[in-house]
Amino acid sequence: MGSLSIFHWLIVLLVVVLIFGTKKLPSIGKDLGGAVRGFKEGMKNEIDRQDQHKDAEAEKTGRVIDVEESDKK
Repeated sequence: MGSLSIFHWLIVLLVVVLIFGTKKLPSIGKDLGGAVRGFKEGMKNEIDRQDQHKDAEAEKTGRVIDVEESDKK
């Protein structure tokens, strides 16, 4: 009941083709791929910026605190 069968997906595909047409589907896929690629690059840049901020903070204070929490008791 939670997942759709192959017949449901075929109907969805048919409706999408009827709405957008076959000529627009490649451009929609290309735009969607570009958006996903841009999102990934943005997330990578944000992580790099956070790492640079941590490195700069460590240089300023002269010490590095890197802690991983463990559940050892």
